[in-house]
Amino acid sequence: MAWLESLQKAIDYMEENMLEDVSIENIAYHANASTFHFQRTFSILTDISVGEYLRRRRLTLAAEELIRTDTRIIDLAFKYGYETPEAFSKAFRKQHGVTPSDVRKGNGRLQSYNRLVIQMKLKGAEPMKYRIVERDGFKVVGVKREFSLEQDANLVGIPKMWDEVNSNGTCDSLIELMNGEIRGVLGVCDDHSTQSAKTIDYWVAVEHEGEEVDGFLSLEIPASTWAVFEVHGAMPEAMPKVWKQIFSEWFPSSGYQYVETAELEVYPGGNPSDPNYYSEIWIPVN
Repeated sequence: MAWLESLQKAIDYMEENMLEDVSIENIAYHANASTFHFQRTFSILTDISVGEYLRRRRLTLAAEELIRTDTRIIDLAFKYGYETPEAFSKAFRKQHGVTPSDVRKGNGRLQSYNRLVIQMKLKGAEPMKYRIVERDGFKVVGVKREFSLEQDANLVGIPKMWDEVNSNGTCDSLIELMNGEIRGVLGVCDDHSTQSAKTIDYWVAVEHEGEEVDGFLSLEIPASTWAVFEVHGAMPEAMPKVWKQIFSEWFPSSGYQYVETAELEVYPGGNPSDPNYYSEIWIPVN
């Protein structure tokens, strides 16, 4: 429950500073989490990014003020973080379907996004299959890219990276190097384990025992206690569904705490589009 309370503190901080240029780094600080972990948890639980939440809320508040007051549209644009009235009107129309001028004339309907409140609900009717695994440190080899956490660049860039490595033969080459306990291609998120980091390293890799491999980088995964969750179903839908169950159901009730080191998604062989496809999520816990 403590991490749910921390998440609510971060949401409260966003709401109290809605008119300021708040950074994802400062928001995550109020949740006592790394930038990446907060951003990931928030998007898993709410189905939107932090940036999108701020945008929706600001435009909701702007619409309310547009109706209640006689404040000029140009002043509202600047107040809610837009450099020009044109940029404000474009964003406003995208969310509400009408322009600020239309609203002033009493035309059109508005789309309101309310303030988020984190609530604990009784769930669990759908069972989750997991096991606890103790492992010494191990090595993975693969390809790495650094993604910015600003403007949700990582959420856009990581799927593109997967498309590339699947199409250019990288995954096929990695499978030939796979000789460790984990049998599958890994998606590894490494957020550098600091609250202030503005980037993450993302790896497509395999567990590998042996010497360095030309053409690939290596990463040491520290000794950890892992909660390993089964994922059943076609990609990409099945994986996000289980991530949401983990953070909304399993963590609040399990007594385990998330450890902010590298986390893994494991994709064994087979057809990812098969409704019976099996994959795993490995999360370090204590």
